[in-house]
Amino acid sequence: MTTKATQYIARGVLLLTTCSLVLDAEAQCVMCKAVAEDSAAAGAVGRGINQGILYIMAVPYILLGVFGYLVVKKWKLAE
Repeated sequence: MTTKATQYIARGVLLLTTCSLVLDAEAQCVMCKAVAEDSAAAGAVGRGINQGILYIMAVPYILLGVFGYLVVKKWKLAE
């Protein structure tokens, strides 16, 4: 296989994996939102759950950014 073909296959697998994970995550967020809306009348509990959702949502993006930075840095050093 050529390098370009391998890259296309890898990108396709990554895209399919990402799409399948997004569907599962979306279902969980709806459940968290329902709990937050029900407990919002009680006061600060709803705000705490919403902050927790934002924290959980931000961690994968931060990890992905760090991983991407390290990969780019490694490629630059290899050149």
